[in-house]
Amino acid sequence: MTTAQRTPARARLLQAADRVLFDRGIRATPVDELLRQAEVSAATLYTHFGSKDALVAEALRVRLADWRAVWDQHVVAADNDLARLLAVFDALASYRGDQRHPARWCAFLAAATELPEAPEEIGDVLAGDTALLAERLLHLSRPLAGVRAQDLADEVLLAYSGTLTGFLRGRPPSPIDVGRRLAHSAVQAHLRD
Repeated sequence: MTTAQRTPARARLLQAADRVLFDRGIRATPVDELLRQAEVSAATLYTHFGSKDALVAEALRVRLADWRAVWDQHVVAADNDLARLLAVFDALASYRGDQRHPARWCAFLAAATELPEAPEEIGDVLAGDTALLAERLLHLSRPLAGVRAQDLADEVLLAYSGTLTGFLRGRPPSPIDVGRRLAHSAVQAHLRD
């Protein structure tokens, strides 16, 4: 590959971070491993990001932007209020099938678990992911549950989070299908009230 065709160093660092940090562990992955995977020097890492934590934060920001775009597409494509709320599961299936961001389960939950007192730059991105889920699920729950929208949004969020955990555990065999059924049952319970 010629120099003109080679992926820029910044992008290679983000790709390396995305490939290894959220499966192997942020703290367990030494900077040297990231440098080796990206085929860059330490100076290049620090020139582009300033620190490993800043690289982690940017890798999470990229994931969050990509996740939001996929979810947006599924919400827009949905043809009724129920489908718009459950689109989070369709989006998850699409996002996982894309393979641009490989991970056993969820990079955001992995980072939050590993870094309960995350540095501010990482914590801000984790909070952004949580806010996106909470706010959008509440918005999408309102047409279905009215004054009980927050209860429904919380139940769908829990079904979604359980779905993500199912990937880590390897059970149930189809976590997205089970999560969708749980969320659908929650909607039905609120429609009856």
